[in-house]
Amino acid sequence: MSDPSWTQVVKTVEPEKPELKRVLGPGLLLLFIVGDILGTGIYALTGQVAAEVGGAAWLPFLLAFGVATVTAFSYLELVTKYPQAAGAALYTHKAFGIHFFTFIVCFVVMTSGITSASTASRAFAANLLVAFKIPDDTVTTMLIALAFIVLIMLVNLRGVSESVWLNVVLTLVELSGLLLVILIGMWAIAGGNADWSQVVAFDTPEDKNVLLAVSTATSLAFFAMVGFEDSVNMAEETKDPSRIFPKMMLSGLGIAAIIYVLVSITVVALVPIGELVGSETPLVTAVEAAAPGFPINDLLPFISMFAVANTALINMMMASRLLYGMSRQNVLPPFLGKVAPKRQTPWAAILFTTALAVGLVAYVSLDAEGSIVALLGGTTSLLLLTVFAVVNVTVLVLRRQPVDHKHFRTPRVLPIIGAITCLYLVFPWTSGRPAGQYAIALVLLGIGILLWIVERIYTASKRRRNPERQPESQPEARRTEGP
Repeated sequence: MSDPSWTQVVKTVEPEKPELKRVLGPGLLLLFIVGDILGTGIYALTGQVAAEVGGAAWLPFLLAFGVATVTAFSYLELVTKYPQAAGAALYTHKAFGIHFFTFIVCFVVMTSGITSASTASRAFAANLLVAFKIPDDTVTTMLIALAFIVLIMLVNLRGVSESVWLNVVLTLVELSGLLLVILIGMWAIAGGNADWSQVVAFDTPEDKNVLLAVSTATSLAFFAMVGFEDSVNMAEETKDPSRIFPKMMLSGLGIAAIIYVLVSITVVALVPIGELVGSETPLVTAVEAAAPGFPINDLLPFISMFAVANTALINMMMASRLLYGMSRQNVLPPFLGKVAPKRQTPWAAILFTTALAVGLVAYVSLDAEGSIVALLGGTTSLLLLTVFAVVNVTVLVLRRQPVDHKHFRTPRVLPIIGAITCLYLVFPWTSGRPAGQYAIALVLLGIGILLWIVERIYTASKRRRNPERQPESQPEARRTEGP
């Protein structure tokens, strides 16, 4: 008989704590995954991708889909094997049992969600200004983005049922927006308004060869494919996760990939690359080129707002559930594991992640140089690709720890391919990332290390003051999770 998991021991010691509410069935889980993948990336970063490879902007999205799918197979084995909240951090802890390493993975995943939500808040503000024809101003944009983050917090605090159903509505709206772009684009293309030579034309920056330019664009486009991994943090709020996760996650990735490729081909066929580059609302530009004067031109900015709002909502849900899960695993301070008895939401973790998002949005919004959306989006993909490389290795390590129930099993070669490709897109000399992305990532990592040191000092001090209150079973549980 296998040793009990750490989670089971903690629940035995503290049975009175309220648990999360299981509300996600197959349909809601699929919409959650599709809604998280679709959104900010394709709505806001198409122009930035085109700046690297010209009209072949569809290729980086397709390559990013391949990398994401390989890693998704690793996540599927782990989430069906360990259907608990906390995702990558939990898997890392079970594989290696090193507190500091677990903490860093946890913090990196959390900050990737917050940088993604911050990216979405900036894109939301940009589209709102376009929708209401408000002059673009740095301070105004920042205030709108901050107000938006606070609104997301209130929805998240309200309850998971309300958050998930809002996600359903926003997903349907953003999906309709992308389908409208495709249909209007096809109508214009059928009328002979497309320049198909742009679709296969590589136009790379002078300082990069084709391989480096494609790698840079894929690193950025990868931000558009992330989101599938967020769903594993909702495992404790999913009905029968071991059974429904594989089909729903792979279906969600496939749907997103098809839509992304169709949208990117349509956009670059209709809009000159020079107009796309640097645009924070590239799909609006594409619709204006396809059908000047068509009423959808006024509606699309609103649809884009709904799309990026969905990205922010899901990422803030993920970040708060991650902190909640790791607090319950005693990797983070106990107060982050507090759950509202009535709403059954992790209110302390929600407030903490919102505070970090507000600080990040305020900081980057005051820098008017360059594209904030591209910078934060690239930082998000950098952080997640690093975690994905770890997750792919973790799958192989945990093969030595069987469980007593059936679960998904990925072919051994896929995690190896996933780890190599993820690391390729992380290193600066192969990915071509700007230094700003690494600077933000290092600052966030430094904050994480500082918090870990503070938490360790506090925990050690508390143990010295109250040695009799420390359960004897928890250290043993920690040892059982090692390799």
